[in-house]
Amino acid sequence: MSHTNQSFTIATRESRLAMWQAEHVQSLLTGMGHGVKLLGMTTQGDQILDRALSQVGGKGLFVKELEVALEEGRADLAVHSLKDVPMELPQGFDLACVMLREDPRDAFVSNNYVGLDALPQGAVVGTSSLRRMALLRALRPDLKIEPLRGNLDTRLRKLDEGQYDAIVLAAAGLKRLGLEVRIRAVFEPSVMLPAAGQGALGIEVRSDRADVIAALAPLVDHTSWLAVAAERAVSRAMGGSCSMPLAAYATLAQDQLTIDAAWGDTEGRLPLVRVNLTGPVSDLASATGLGLQVAQELRRQVLAQGGTLAHLTAGAGDPG
Repeated sequence: MSHTNQSFTIATRESRLAMWQAEHVQSLLTGMGHGVKLLGMTTQGDQILDRALSQVGGKGLFVKELEVALEEGRADLAVHSLKDVPMELPQGFDLACVMLREDPRDAFVSNNYVGLDALPQGAVVGTSSLRRMALLRALRPDLKIEPLRGNLDTRLRKLDEGQYDAIVLAAAGLKRLGLEVRIRAVFEPSVMLPAAGQGALGIEVRSDRADVIAALAPLVDHTSWLAVAAERAVSRAMGGSCSMPLAAYATLAQDQLTIDAAWGDTEGRLPLVRVNLTGPVSDLASATGLGLQVAQELRRQVLAQGGTLAHLTAGAGDPG
């Protein structure tokens, strides 16, 4: 079967950011001569906004309905923010493509303060990400960290209504929606490590769709894929749910991959644990292997601090 002029349907969430991501992939595939339609869907993750994700089923809530559409043949591919994709995909589904990564960093967004250091004692900062909570606590133990759910526009509206002094969001989402002017400061990874896969788009397909996988091959960015494969391996080995205050960020230089990872106790009882490892990486298997080494070292250090295995799995959601 020729790989030109195929027709594809992309399953996508209907939030503005998800639609931007799907339309971005649509325009790239259209440019390659394919016909592409969008199938917009509302997922459970979009509907349940009053509870932390970890209490209602985790990241899978954002992808389940899309997977059903793939399974039933109503859609051929689904475009996801990679950090919303569970570390283990269900049997019969594969990540067919990781695209060139947008800015992986976190953004500080505030109407009154230029950056984290400018916040007064006890200022209210909004985030529902356990990772951001743990890292913010390590940087500024005096801050009052309040939950913040909802899509990007909802989160910004809550800030504008004065519910928070500042909020922390992924820089990539703001940039993709042309909201870069809202970013007051960007956290360098050395200060605030990103979540596994942050800023990267992943495309999920049914494992048996060789035609779709072949059509997506030109969109693959191998450097981004190696980095996020390593990050996701750290997360998967640590128990990989959204209920974990875990950060993992990898960078590739020549054939050396460097992974930085951090695990924090959201209660602030245990110190932040950080691990940095560099090793030669040439394919997804070696990237995954390095990620597993990082996870082992993280676990060792958490337990050495007096943490327990329960600490390694406790917590509440990281949707953002």
